Amino acid sequence: MAADTLPELDPAEVERWRAEGGELVDLLARARERHGGVVAVRLGPRPTVLVTGPEAVQHVLALRPDRYVKRSHRARLLIGDGVLAATGEAWKRQRRVLQSQFTGTGMRRYERRIAGAARAAAGRWEGYARTGEVFDVGEEMRHFALDTIWRSLTGHPLDPVTARELASVATLTAALPQLPADAVEARGLVAEELARIDAVAGEAVAAARRGEPGPDGPGLLQVLVDASRERPEYTDRLVRDELVTLLVAGHETTATTLTWLYLLLDRYPRAREEALAAGDGGSPERGDAVQALVGETLRLYPSAWILPRYTAEADTVSGYAVEADSEVLVCPYLTHRDPGLWPDPERFDPRRFRAGGARPGGTGAYLPFGVGPRACLGTRFALRESAVLLEALLPSYVPVFASVPRGAAYGITVRPDGPAPATLAPGRGR
Repeated sequence: MAADTLPELDPAEVERWRAEGGELVDLLARARERHGGVVAVRLGPRPTVLVTGPEAVQHVLALRPDRYVKRSHRARLLIGDGVLAATGEAWKRQRRVLQSQFTGTGMRRYERRIAGAARAAAGRWEGYARTGEVFDVGEEMRHFALDTIWRSLTGHPLDPVTARELASVATLTAALPQLPADAVEARGLVAEELARIDAVAGEAVAAARRGEPGPDGPGLLQVLVDASRERPEYTDRLVRDELVTLLVAGHETTATTLTWLYLLLDRYPRAREEALAAGDGGSPERGDAVQALVGETLRLYPSAWILPRYTAEADTVSGYAVEADSEVLVCPYLTHRDPGLWPDPERFDPRRFRAGGARPGGTGAYLPFGVGPRACLGTRFALRESAVLLEALLPSYVPVFASVPRGAAYGITVRPDGPAPATLAPGRGR
């Protein structure tokens, strides 16, 4: 049976969007509304296909990953040849080295480190509540997430000097989408930030090579250093790239998710009350309710809002012909806001993720961390650290925001487009 021709968004609409200087997500939303879950959008000389329908998402990411492959990751300037950017056999080898660290057994070694970072965050919040100090919730979430991944990588809690130097990671991640396409020019513009990151990474790798574990014992960095002794491909540069990849992926997405969650709870305070009323602290019922808060936040603001691929060979997706060498944009952000899948999709409703909640079946309808072989390695880690922090903070503190961001910024992640200054009110939780 012959495949159908892809429906295409009217090129005149694309031109109007260009003239208005609109966000890419707005154009893609328009394409989905007009034509459904698989649609062509002419953005440049190469065919571009937007994929948001669950079956098509599953086909592209999980069933045919050999046909829909990654080119160069947008963060390659920062993460080099780390596992997020690697492709082909190199990616398979690197993923195998890291995979076991994020299984159920592997995760247990990080529980104490996650708990330590959460206790440190709770101590800071206790101080804010006592003094009435104004603090930025987004910066606080970033500090917690960076502390967590730094402890897990090195065995050391995050000290003020390292925190200050690694602030360059967030600065550079936010700047990447605006940097010039020319790699040499782009590197020159962020050379100072890259030098700070490289210096911290170099010191950490050197300490691991000297066998100097932190107070919590050796961390994930030691796994990379040990691999370099057995595998010639793990050069000093690749160890650095994997370390920085884990720093970026291990804190930026979690910090963004937690910031969005607190902003959403400010608009929907009943959701917090329902989570705390689900059970006593430490109970499975409370844990499930807290995870539902995180799950619904990730529905509205998935860790990766868009997943670019290109077609290594021609294919048929949901009955439509897709040419070889096409750009394919899988967009979890739009899949998660499809009213045909998620009733009242713009509303924050964690009950969707509680037992008996109304949510669509099939993995292609909900993919905040991607699906298929290139799904995020650290999904369990991210969910666990978010839950541990929320169980520590939610009962005791409610941020009172002096102002809130006006909208979202769509870069490598989808993040609030401004600061979130707040003071703390007593939580009156249980």
